[in-house]
Amino acid sequence: MQRHRPLEEALDALPMHGRPHRVRAAGEARPGAALAPRDRAAGHRIAAMVLRRAGSLDAVLEPLLRREPPPTVRNALRIGAAELLLLATPAHAAVASAVDLVPAPFAGLVNAVLRKIATGGAALLEGLDAERLDTPPWLWSAWHAGYGDAVRMIAAAHRLEAPLDLTIKPGAAAPPGGVALPTGSWRYPAGTRVTELPGFDAGDFWVQDAAAALPSRLLAPRPGERIADLGAAPGGKTAQLAAAGALVTAVERDPQRARRLAENLARLRLEATLVEADLHQFIAAEPFDAVLLDAPCTATGTMRRHPDLPFLKRARDIPAMAELQSAMLREAARLLAPGGRLVFATCSLQPEEGEAQVPVAAAAGLVLDPVRPEELPGLTEAISANGTVRTRPDFWPELGGLDGFFIARFRRPG
Repeated sequence: MQRHRPLEEALDALPMHGRPHRVRAAGEARPGAALAPRDRAAGHRIAAMVLRRAGSLDAVLEPLLRREPPPTVRNALRIGAAELLLLATPAHAAVASAVDLVPAPFAGLVNAVLRKIATGGAALLEGLDAERLDTPPWLWSAWHAGYGDAVRMIAAAHRLEAPLDLTIKPGAAAPPGGVALPTGSWRYPAGTRVTELPGFDAGDFWVQDAAAALPSRLLAPRPGERIADLGAAPGGKTAQLAAAGALVTAVERDPQRARRLAENLARLRLEATLVEADLHQFIAAEPFDAVLLDAPCTATGTMRRHPDLPFLKRARDIPAMAELQSAMLREAARLLAPGGRLVFATCSLQPEEGEAQVPVAAAAGLVLDPVRPEELPGLTEAISANGTVRTRPDFWPELGGLDGFFIARFRRPG
């Protein structure tokens, strides 16, 4: 948490040999520790829980600490408390593992504090304002301003682990064990290992949150159309467009992400023209029939899947991201043929990265093309009065929620 490294990156950086140890809250092991491959999922589960519930865990710990411990000790206490109160780990195992993580002078403190928590049990969490405690103040303020009392439902949704959503290639069968969602995606229980599902090696499907699948669906690609997918990696939306028969030009500036895009398309046996370039330097031979811009953003709509995000982002990040999105939107508009359509999307819950971009499109000569209720079966509540789309993590609570996205569709007159 202190090093501001993404959880997945921190876990990947750990050595993959030797005796396994539990990971710390930010996914970092102490010097010399190793993480065996079979323990990675367990380490991720513990770290993700600590990140999701850090505020509540600290509130439980606070009365039991006379002074602030070093970060290493604080994180060990968080891990132990999470295992005791939220993960049903046997008390002796949780306490012993946490003690093993700290320097010897602090072993007695960690042991004493966690044994008190084990005695108090889940009752220690009762009465806490978990929604507010587990949400950074800057996000709480922004969401309250944007969504009113729904901020509590959004925060509550972030405490739950996200299910696995798949987009199925046309003509392929969905793997067993899933549930068909109203918008066409298939949903599987959290923790499902996608590589072990029948059809993965054959390229029959790809991982894509149900909300992330909506921009391509609302663009409504047709066979033979020339479509540009801007900022295309990791390739889920490119795959949707190519599977529909469109002639896709996938533009990605980052070389590593471009390689990942190519690998994903190869597994799926789908074709697209890949262009490794910055959008501001990209020159097309002729205008496109349609453009999809899933713009870079703070990604606060994906916190169910990435609980480390609140510790990686800051309020000061938003203006720069919004400015980048505006610039990309203007560049995307110039690529569009008269009569063509453009879908703009971000996986952010911040209005600056969504609703505030609609006037930018208008200034670039685009006209808003409202999304109709019949285009979003089961999600009509996500359609705003002006026809833009705003999904939230608390939507579809009976189905397991979905990521927070903003989507707007435009047309160029002609």
